[in-house]
Amino acid sequence: MQPIGAAAAVADRGFCGCAQARAANKRQILLVDRETLDAMNLQPGIIRENITTDGLNVNGLPIGQRLRVGAALLEVSAVCTPCDQMEKVRPGLRREIYGRRGMLCRVIEGGEIRVGDPIEKL
Repeated sequence: MQPIGAAAAVADRGFCGCAQARAANKRQILLVDRETLDAMNLQPGIIRENITTDGLNVNGLPIGQRLRVGAALLEVSAVCTPCDQMEKVRPGLRREIYGRRGMLCRVIEGGEIRVGDPIEKL
């Protein structure tokens, strides 16, 4: 059982119990920065991100950038393009959030990630 405020990232899968947790999937974990959410008056989690960051320009991360998050090692794998699901959150959000939806990552090394863990660019 995971402690409250923690999740287990599994190498080459994603978070345990997540719908996107599949081997060889570039869409294992979605990072979005709080600054983007705040600017759009959105609550963390509402656009289906797995990790909300503070003080990290997620949209500026290059593909291939590795990040140490808690005990896990992630690699930025793709830009997250907004889908029709954004329209269920708020009409017009898909267009509004284009280019700011966040970055998708693969899990290179699994490990526990806790709320408040630092994110280190490697």
